[in-house]
Amino acid sequence: MSHALQILAGKQARSVIAEKGLNADLFKLLVGASGGPKWFVLAGLDRYFCGEFFQRRQTPLYTLGSSAGAWRFSCYAQEQPLEAINRLIDGYSHLTYAKNSTIHQVTQKSEELLGDVLGANGANEIVSNPLIKTNTIVAKSLGLTRYEPKPLQLIGLMASALGNQIHRKHLGKYYQRVIFSTDTSYVPFDYKDGIASAVVNYTQNNIKDALLATGAIPLVVNGVKHIAGAGPGMYRDGGIIDYHFDQAFLPQTSPTQTDDNDLVLYPHFYNEFKPGWFDKFVKHRFANPEHFDNVVVLAPTAEFVARLPYGKIPDRKDFTELSDHQRISYWQQVISESERLADEFQQSCENANVIDKIKPI
Repeated sequence: MSHALQILAGKQARSVIAEKGLNADLFKLLVGASGGPKWFVLAGLDRYFCGEFFQRRQTPLYTLGSSAGAWRFSCYAQEQPLEAINRLIDGYSHLTYAKNSTIHQVTQKSEELLGDVLGANGANEIVSNPLIKTNTIVAKSLGLTRYEPKPLQLIGLMASALGNQIHRKHLGKYYQRVIFSTDTSYVPFDYKDGIASAVVNYTQNNIKDALLATGAIPLVVNGVKHIAGAGPGMYRDGGIIDYHFDQAFLPQTSPTQTDDNDLVLYPHFYNEFKPGWFDKFVKHRFANPEHFDNVVVLAPTAEFVARLPYGKIPDRKDFTELSDHQRISYWQQVISESERLADEFQQSCENANVIDKIKPI
């Protein structure tokens, strides 16, 4: 049988693994991209990480996510992470919407799902977790995208896309990056990339709003107004700015906080990386490979994806192109098959010669 998982690593990461093998203690940061239901192909890895891989950890693990990545990591920081990630997997994969649902109705479904994922005490568990340090990216709208009416928002999105096509830094005219963090003393990536950013303390009072905002896809889900601690304004999907991320991870801010042996684990749907959401439409723009020098990427192989129903991983088009029955059946099969990625990763960690199986990024 063909392999389901490919492991890729930057030069520094390969050097560390060659010396120390592949184990949970190598990783100081876990990264999660935006991508809606694409993440179902990683569900098996999420279950393994929540239920076993990181469970004996004694040192802090930072997480950095936008949109779906942030929702996944909200589960990691709860007291029962495996139960939480299973609530997210089950709830999201069985979502259904009435025909011709309004944005308000879609938004209400998101709110209900997040309420189930967090439960009665999830917000408190996340902000008080001593080991899992959560960082969530949200985009604060500065231009016409701060308005909810579709015509104004659409004009703002078109202007954003045009500015981004000219240069990524022009996104800063339309959005501000807001990083909600449970440890504001150390943000685990270099966010000084020309787009204005603010770091906000995660609290029980703002965690639900921040998570709703980071998943608030323009024109699909309502934005969130006036998040506590972040100031007035309209907040939307964090993937607009940081879709797959294009910054150096684990910046050296003090000798005690990180060293050359600290690595980044990035389970991803692909083996390529687009910096922001609008860069999907900029064919030549990809993340700088130098930013992935200390990163280990886990991704499904092309052979694995080809064997899935419809020969692809899930995406948001499934909501409109498939019936509810077809979509839910398809997604359940992908989730089941994703366990193969976790099994192969576990086997790789037990392989003394794992470096021979790791490809360069």
